Amino acid sequence: MSRKEYREAQNKAADMIRDAGVVITDQEAKNIEVVDFGLSNLKAEGVQVLTLFSTERIAAKVLVLFPRQTEPEHWHPPVGDDPGKEETVRVIDGIVRFFVPGADNMKHGVIPRGKDNDYTVRHEITMRPGDHITLEPGTRHWFQSDDRGAVMYSFSSCVRDALDQFTDPNIERATQICD
Repeated sequence: MSRKEYREAQNKAADMIRDAGVVITDQEAKNIEVVDFGLSNLKAEGVQVLTLFSTERIAAKVLVLFPRQTEPEHWHPPVGDDPGKEETVRVIDGIVRFFVPGADNMKHGVIPRGKDNDYTVRHEITMRPGDHITLEPGTRHWFQSDDRGAVMYSFSSCVRDALDQFTDPNIERATQICD
């Protein structure tokens, strides 16, 4: 991803956060992380993340999905004696479809082209503003916004994003800037 594309995605995410009624500073807008998972296809697979705070015990973030953007299937593994990250996601704006283990009832979700083997959990839960879901450590999950995009809060125990595991073996957690 180019530096220009990264900045454009940051600005778009900041606008979506503010349009959802969340107050952020200009510095926070500049700190939004644009994550393309090393796939260079941000429109289809990615997420924009504003970390509000992260301590040794808890973290709060704002997650932004652009229209029809998908955060790839992943899980938060145990680390030492810690069972892994527990996460509660609350929708602020837009419609989000979460996919978790359970009976395949996928109706509205769309698996990115050529990625059927990388999206293995297909129990769809539709979430609207005010809805939340709590994901236990180690739970495989992925999520996708509707045609408008979405803004969510993420509250979790200790964050170790670099250790998240992904079903897609081509994923790299860190975004690479090409220029």
